[in-house]
Amino acid sequence: MKSQDVRKQFLDFFKSNGHLIVPSAPIVLKDDPTLMFNNSGMAQFKEYFLGNGTPKSKRIADTQKCLRVSGKHNDLEDVGFDTYHHTMFEMLGNWSFGDYFKKEAINWAWQLLTEVYKIPKENLYVSVFEGSKEDNVPFDQEAWDIWKTLIDEDRIILGNKKDNFWEMGDQGPCGPCSEIHVDLRSDEEKALVSGKSLVNNDHPQVVEIWNNVFMEFNRKADGSLEKLPAQHVDTGMGFERLCMALQGKTSNYDTDVFTPLIEKVEQITGLKYTPNDVTLSGVEESEEQNKTNIAIRVVVDHVRAVAFAIADGQLPSNTGAGYVIRRILRRAIRYGFTFLNTKEPFINKLVEVLANQMGEFFPEIKSQQQLVTNVIREEEASFLRTLDQGLQLLDNVIAQTKGSEVSGAKAFELYDTFGFPKDLTALILKEKGMSLNEAEFDASMQEQKNRSRAASEVSTEDWSVLIPGNVETFVGYDKTENDVKITRIRKVDSKKDGILYQIVLDNTPFYPEGGGQVGDKGTLVSANETIEIIDTKKENNLILHFAKQLPENIEAGFVAKVNADLRGSTSKNHSATHLMHLALRNLLGTHVEQKGSLVNPNYLRFDFSHFSKVSDDELRQVEANVNAQIEAQLQLVEHRNIPIKEALDKGAMALFGEKYGDNVRMIEFGESKELCGGIHVKNTAEIWYFKIISEGAVAAGIRRIEAITGDAVKDFYQNQENTLSEIKETLKNPQDILKSVASLQDDNVKLKKQIEQLLKERVNALKTELEKDFQEVNGVNFLAKQVDLSMASTKDLASALGSSKPDSFVFLASIEDGLPNIHCYIAKELVAGKSLNANAVIKELGKYIEGNGGGQPFFASGKGKNATGITETLVHAVDFVK
Repeated sequence: MKSQDVRKQFLDFFKSNGHLIVPSAPIVLKDDPTLMFNNSGMAQFKEYFLGNGTPKSKRIADTQKCLRVSGKHNDLEDVGFDTYHHTMFEMLGNWSFGDYFKKEAINWAWQLLTEVYKIPKENLYVSVFEGSKEDNVPFDQEAWDIWKTLIDEDRIILGNKKDNFWEMGDQGPCGPCSEIHVDLRSDEEKALVSGKSLVNNDHPQVVEIWNNVFMEFNRKADGSLEKLPAQHVDTGMGFERLCMALQGKTSNYDTDVFTPLIEKVEQITGLKYTPNDVTLSGVEESEEQNKTNIAIRVVVDHVRAVAFAIADGQLPSNTGAGYVIRRILRRAIRYGFTFLNTKEPFINKLVEVLANQMGEFFPEIKSQQQLVTNVIREEEASFLRTLDQGLQLLDNVIAQTKGSEVSGAKAFELYDTFGFPKDLTALILKEKGMSLNEAEFDASMQEQKNRSRAASEVSTEDWSVLIPGNVETFVGYDKTENDVKITRIRKVDSKKDGILYQIVLDNTPFYPEGGGQVGDKGTLVSANETIEIIDTKKENNLILHFAKQLPENIEAGFVAKVNADLRGSTSKNHSATHLMHLALRNLLGTHVEQKGSLVNPNYLRFDFSHFSKVSDDELRQVEANVNAQIEAQLQLVEHRNIPIKEALDKGAMALFGEKYGDNVRMIEFGESKELCGGIHVKNTAEIWYFKIISEGAVAAGIRRIEAITGDAVKDFYQNQENTLSEIKETLKNPQDILKSVASLQDDNVKLKKQIEQLLKERVNALKTELEKDFQEVNGVNFLAKQVDLSMASTKDLASALGSSKPDSFVFLASIEDGLPNIHCYIAKELVAGKSLNANAVIKELGKYIEGNGGGQPFFASGKGKNATGITETLVHAVDFVK
């Protein structure tokens, strides 16, 4: 059975049993601060389990794109080394929100597996929760009794809290679960060892395929459990593992989910992958072939995770979710570099295969194919350059090492600064007959994690609920102030922001941060006090108002007042992004799509897909187009609750990576039509004027424009006028400013040439003078001096002196603007013959000036903070040649 049919039959089965089929949520989460990525099928439904929202249907089924690479559920380091772990995977799931419970869930699961998919019953085992005294949760007798009617009791296994009590994180919905495991071994193997003894023991052919979670509890901040308002069912079946079982394979990677990607890697690299069936048949593989197999599994798994994340709007970066995506991609690149001998970008070539394979069910990967390809290609090229640089630096570390063990701290510096991987370092050292102090490396890594964890640590208390069952209403499209009551509060303590309070109201005019627009600020005002609201954010379905203090009387009535000035400026910038989006598409082409934005009271930032720099002339045209739309006084046309299909039929633009409901809000300004939940002006005339202040690249195929509107434009031009006046005054009010500036530029060029000539003469004079000061030390022409020159000239002098004599070692230091700089030249014959290394010299002597630096083995430079340390560098330079 093909994977496409497996997915379809699952959804058709639950549709026939009264379930609403919903699309996958984006793989990147935006409204849940506890998670970076959707790591399970239930993540998008969490608020329904908590009673903070109402689902479209009490019965839902879907297939959810999931990513498990961080936090509690982290499979990254397992990927590649076995046949069933993945970073990105699909989770097939069915859900009951206060409707059916254990009886229906278990019976449907059994019916689908044994009657529709026709998995032999004798290949299946199930587990139920044995209970927990610690949490005062009893043995799941109900689930046991239901399973007894379907399967022999000797195939029912009691599971502990680790295996059979499912929790999403340290806090949140949880409950006992009942897993279904499949035994894929041969009859001969089954006769030797019972599958029951292999359940949950990491056997690659006895694996869990379906987990039925019975959500009954909520884990509170203090670790205790409380009953949820209603009982729910949350099930998850790993799509890739299911395909393995149904296609008669013993590895997920041998199914048609992965084989097209594997075949493409084989074509690119000229290497062959060994299917798991061949491995299990007893054919012996070389260590090299095993490493090839691992590397290919890593590459084909990771490209799926990275491609879908980028398609859903998450670009690789150095922070947060973007860093995780970059880390996954770099892991794939280094496995290719080390074990597949790929020294040029190649992973990007797999995107076309992936898009053709999965584009029918996940259209975002098809529509974003070019962008995803370009971003991955650029990331590959960049990291391959880093790997090359890291190899040079590792050579320097090896040259400095006395003995056969390289310092783990030094290797960690390479990892931390350049992303040079630990396992690659260890591999290279092994080839040179050396080893890495891994304990020291791991200690350095743990120390960094501890620092990071301490800096970002957040303590969140449980909610104190004042008005139970209230569903918050947002009234901010029509009002900037309204009468409100506080419904719940909680305290949050973080290293970064200190103690803050999150306040939820029965209704609110405050817009929560979202869609690129910052959250509103303002006040809560009662008869006796005023509480400042410093920010507003959304957490799932709750709008959180952040305050540094709570009201003395939290049960009082308040007037919620939004800061109207800040909102007015923000709304101008937000509406301007819509107008600019239209202008860019009209001018550059319909490939232009929004990839990110920031809208605050001061300026707007707009990221969009485009594969070349936007020229100055094009920017002027965009600016003119937007201002024409402003002058046209276009009235806002708002469709507040329109069916999404109708909105799209009207020409509204939807953004990939955004999660939309069945009904949406559509914003129109003339030809501009977008799905948007943000705050806008009523008429474009309110924007007054639009001015682009910068344009540049964010990533491969992604450009960024920053712009201002309204009063900020007035300030901009006022500053420009003030600057112009100062220039005129400096130039003594010439009639022709441009001519006067051109004359100054000509004079400046002439003076620079004169200065350069004088500096050359000064360097040559010093060279002649210092050539007399060389000393012969251990067969080396040695010189160490401090000179009175700029850093650039000192560097030139060091190079000139070094070239003047054979077997030379030159170390020069100088001070520029109060800061020390040092330079080392070593003749290439010394680098080769005596293993001297200028990089090592600069790294070591740089400590005396509280600095660092680098370069090539024959020439390196560095800068520091402590000029008094120059004397020590000159004293110790000779140690390298003794």
